[in-house]
Amino acid sequence: MKFEIDKRDLLSLIGKTQNIVEKRNTMPILVNILLEADNDALKVFATDLEVSLTDQVKIKVVQPGKVAVSAKSLFDIAKELSEGTIQLIKKENNWLEIKQGKYTSKIVGISADEYPIFPTYNAQSFIKVQASVLKDMIDKTIFSVSTDETRYHLNGVYFEIVGGTGFRMVATDGHRMSIVNRIQNDAKSNAAGVIIPRKGLGEIKKLLDGVDGTVEIAIEGSQFILKHSSTTLMIRLIEGKYPNYQQFIPQKLTQKIEINRENFLTSLKRVSLLANQKSKAVQLNLTNGKMEISSNNPELGDAKEEIEVDYHGNELKIGFNAKFITDILTSIAEDRIDFELNDQLSPGLVRPHNDTSYTCVLMPMRI
Repeated sequence: MKFEIDKRDLLSLIGKTQNIVEKRNTMPILVNILLEADNDALKVFATDLEVSLTDQVKIKVVQPGKVAVSAKSLFDIAKELSEGTIQLIKKENNWLEIKQGKYTSKIVGISADEYPIFPTYNAQSFIKVQASVLKDMIDKTIFSVSTDETRYHLNGVYFEIVGGTGFRMVATDGHRMSIVNRIQNDAKSNAAGVIIPRKGLGEIKKLLDGVDGTVEIAIEGSQFILKHSSTTLMIRLIEGKYPNYQQFIPQKLTQKIEINRENFLTSLKRVSLLANQKSKAVQLNLTNGKMEISSNNPELGDAKEEIEVDYHGNELKIGFNAKFITDILTSIAEDRIDFELNDQLSPGLVRPHNDTSYTCVLMPMRI
């Protein structure tokens, strides 16, 4: 194998693989990427057996071939080289020689035959979706994904296509839940809802950054597939049954508060600085037209701040994890939010003002 490639093309190609390759060393071979040069193109394959990526770029192929090498080593070397053409040559012992001007280096490689079999797909029914819509849906749910590995079915976002009219994403960790709906008229699918793992969602987000227009998605067997231009991302879905999230959405909430999002967010950040570092507990004390946010930590001190809110009702005191609320407020772009409650023991709802397409459920805390 021998080919020439522009530095920027090489960095762009292998840069996408850096977070996919396995770093935990459970399978040492997975720190490598597979390079295949043929038909005036360089293809790259990267996988950690959960998330797999393939991409390609046009190059000048002198001699076709393939080899697997360390993704980090190749990326680090290419990053420090000068702008312009780089020559890569596979040696007899599967080492990869990198040449530019008077610079030469060799990195240890392995035979392409030793690289894991790469996942394939036959999906014909790809759905086009706006990249900005998909990214926004991930931003509005990923913070609610559980990190508790014993509840593996909650370690991802539940994704479903709803009645041929749109998409829904749901995430919960048992303390909070985020649900977002988006309309897309051609979102037809026979597939049941699937659970996309957190790492896969992170890679989807990275791929969507800077994408203007549409991407294509499909669900085939145990895989979620996303295509854009020459890049294909394949994510192994989490097996398991997602809980019936609809039953956790509180109905007929009696207290509705309209709040300026930015005022609420900045006040929460200030007051929670002196909250318990583990629980992040703050108390909200609601009276007519006002909300007092307070925190108390015997080891650090206490803090309180009052903000104006649109609330008319009996005095209500309720505790919440401040980080959970700030995560929600950060994911909302609108100026005003609706905070709906019943009492200090029941879950509350947070939504953009008069917008039911995005709903967050919050469990209260005893303070």
